[in-house]
Amino acid sequence: MSAETDAQIDRAREVMARISGGRVEGSRPRRRQNTVGKRLKRIAAADAAILLAAIVYGAAVAPLGILGVMLVVLLVFAATVALAVWPAERPVRVEALRTTDVKVLPGQTARWLDGQRPMLPAPAVTVADRIGQRLDILSPQLAGVASEGPEAAELRKLVGEQLPALVNDYGRVPAPLRTQARNGRTPDSELLEGLKLIEQEIGELTERLAAGDLDQLQTRGRYLELKYRGDGTEPS
Repeated sequence: MSAETDAQIDRAREVMARISGGRVEGSRPRRRQNTVGKRLKRIAAADAAILLAAIVYGAAVAPLGILGVMLVVLLVFAATVALAVWPAERPVRVEALRTTDVKVLPGQTARWLDGQRPMLPAPAVTVADRIGQRLDILSPQLAGVASEGPEAAELRKLVGEQLPALVNDYGRVPAPLRTQARNGRTPDSELLEGLKLIEQEIGELTERLAAGDLDQLQTRGRYLELKYRGDGTEPS
């Protein structure tokens, strides 16, 4: 096998090592940026529609006049404010996570967890964001996973039940008590350690699901080496 093929396989394994046990780059979930983008597009579309309607009315029916222009400005302002505060997506109900199709479960769980960020302490927010990113990485791998298979059951238990239960248990603790130690640990630290364990488990599941693809990549590289460079000649 050539050094180039070895390097490609090594890079793939390094990526999986970072997924399973290392850090995930960035702390702001991409879905939050997408939500802002969708909101801005809706605002722009609504404002453009109002302005276009005003132009058509002024050209085909009657001039708008000062009062008409003021009305258009107020309509644009009202539409902008309304769409800015109106939820871009319907919130995910935690009860629905238990029955959600496993192929969309990572995305739904990540959305639900994103909505819990205001309640979480700062260190837990960082870990929650990493969990969201790991779920983004995991999601495409579930296309070939059987809905009733062991991997699906493990994922459903982990992110459809255990993760929401952990966060909800923390949320029921009164805020003044979350930093007070009980049996040597505070609710904040319990939450943080639980989230870290869940993050690690998601990474390990991702690595197991990707193991077949990594092995196939390695086998394909070796096959190409034997077929096209086994005799020391360059492929045509």
